[in-house]
Amino acid sequence: TLSIINLLRHCSELDMDVAISAVASEFVSRFISFLVNKYSYSSHVRLEEKVERLQNLLMRVHMIVEEADGRYIMNSRMVMQLQLLSEAMYQGYHAVDTFRYQGLEDKGINEVCNSSVLPFAIPLKRTRTIACTRKDKVVNLELDGALESMQSVVDNMMEFVVLLGGCDRMVRRPYDSYLYYENIMFGRHAERQTLLNFLLQQNPPGDELAVLPIIGGRTVGKKTLVAHVCRDERVQSRFSLVLHLSGENLLKILEHESTILGEMLVVVEFATNVDDNDWRTFHSFVKRLATGSKVIIISKLQRSARFGSVKPIFLNNLSYEEFSYLFKTLAFGSANPKEHPRLVPIAQEYAKVLHMEESLLIVNTFANVLRNNLNVRFWLCLFTKSRRMIERNLSIYGVDLKIHMEQGYPLHLTDYALNPLRAIPYSATVPRKKELPKVTLGEILEDPSVKPKGEFNLVIWESRIPPYNSSSYFVPDWVQDTPEGTPVSGRKRRGLHV
Repeated sequence: TLSIINLLRHCSELDMDVAISAVASEFVSRFISFLVNKYSYSSHVRLEEKVERLQNLLMRVHMIVEEADGRYIMNSRMVMQLQLLSEAMYQGYHAVDTFRYQGLEDKGINEVCNSSVLPFAIPLKRTRTIACTRKDKVVNLELDGALESMQSVVDNMMEFVVLLGGCDRMVRRPYDSYLYYENIMFGRHAERQTLLNFLLQQNPPGDELAVLPIIGGRTVGKKTLVAHVCRDERVQSRFSLVLHLSGENLLKILEHESTILGEMLVVVEFATNVDDNDWRTFHSFVKRLATGSKVIIISKLQRSARFGSVKPIFLNNLSYEEFSYLFKTLAFGSANPKEHPRLVPIAQEYAKVLHMEESLLIVNTFANVLRNNLNVRFWLCLFTKSRRMIERNLSIYGVDLKIHMEQGYPLHLTDYALNPLRAIPYSATVPRKKELPKVTLGEILEDPSVKPKGEFNLVIWESRIPPYNSSSYFVPDWVQDTPEGTPVSGRKRRGLHV
């Protein structure tokens, strides 16, 4: 300030206007800078306070959700409340992560962009003040939304907690207490309770057969949900027989008439539409043979809901917040994400891509590989190859990867291997070859050199929980599968194996 005053004293009258203008500009600039810094500091403090408040609410809500998962909730309104609690919980966790790692987000995205994998790369050439202000506003809005949802469910939680205390406890098994979610069924809190209610409640008076349709797209976990609930101790003691049928063999149940004693649970999977006459024959047989028996229909067809005697369970894909929570939990395992802050935004990019492709089945495959190597370069390298693989198959077949796999197209996985790799799904025209060597996709992701020479079976994914489903593909000898004169690869490969 003294230097500015001395400058004014030595200015001539002609220069006075220019000097005053410069001084005024300097004062205005400093004042604006002071206000921006003060606003940024106070804004950050307010955000910190919101995050701390949200974390406290999250701890309470997560505790209640975990307790509810270990109880038999027979009240349908309580099941609806549990659904709201779980949705708010995952939204809250996502908001906390967004705030906690926002300083690393641009860096993480930049690292991913430098790997030439994100066509949707975010431009980073912005002034620091504008970028921070905009980011704070976005984070602030997300925190406000999460806080509002969380506070709303907490305010209405008292009655739920009181009633929950009167619900019977489930018998916990070691199976249900694994460290990783890959060994247990994740989420589906309300759907589990709804299915348990259906199976354990007595049938209403009259001759009506209890039929519950479970409707959902391919690979959303319909059979996993049923298998998980059927392992419950009360369910197993309730039914003397659990019979699994397909829609094509619906009337095979008639062959079991002499062996059926007591109440029976029939699980029927409808892959295609079922003839109404066949259904009526099946329905009358089960109703006549065993009083108290129940039927579960598993189908991706909305029309199958017409066979139900109760409201269907509609299984949708996990929300992004829930999916992101699952993937991060699996990818880090027992490691603390705070100790690997650069990996967190990369994990979020993985979750975005996998959720966009609705690839719930291969989450465990990728997460297991990433968990075994918590290295930034490794994660980025694998992410690069995954994006290239998706783009390669999209350019060849013109459909998204999910539709591509549902329709039975071959998978081009060359980006993961040291040489061309084309996997063909087994079907009626491609019979299964059990005698061939077996390799999992996870093993190739970790070390491409494990790929056998010649033909082999490639396990794309396999479940570690009932009903232990898996998906295997036939991989032909790449030398025979590649037309003569076709180059092995159009790009040089780096020394790092992923």
